[in-house]
Amino acid sequence: MSMSRAEAVAEILWELKRADKLGTFTEIANRAGFNPGANGRTMLSCLKLVRKDWPHLQWFRAIDDDLRISKGSEQEVCLKESGYPLEETDDAETLVLANPEENLLNWSAVEAQ
Repeated sequence: MSMSRAEAVAEILWELKRADKLGTFTEIANRAGFNPGANGRTMLSCLKLVRKDWPHLQWFRAIDDDLRISKGSEQEVCLKESGYPLEETDDAETLVLANPEENLLNWSAVEAQ
């Protein structure tokens, strides 16, 4: 795993924190200049490095492209503590981010300002 990828993801997580928003794996990876990998594996590897090297960054702001969160996960706890609404799904093991249009950062709109 390239440290530069993790550094780029760290910068984007900082940007998300300042905006008080979330970002999907694909949006974050594309913004950082790489592909998120099959099932987000490259992003997950980057997030692992970010958590180790920059523990103050809010890694939980990066969410899977389908906006699903595993029930009982550390990410669920962090998102709820930060005030992000999660809704039940038909799957008893997952929750989904509510109001994605309000909670995901729209970089196109930010850059247009």
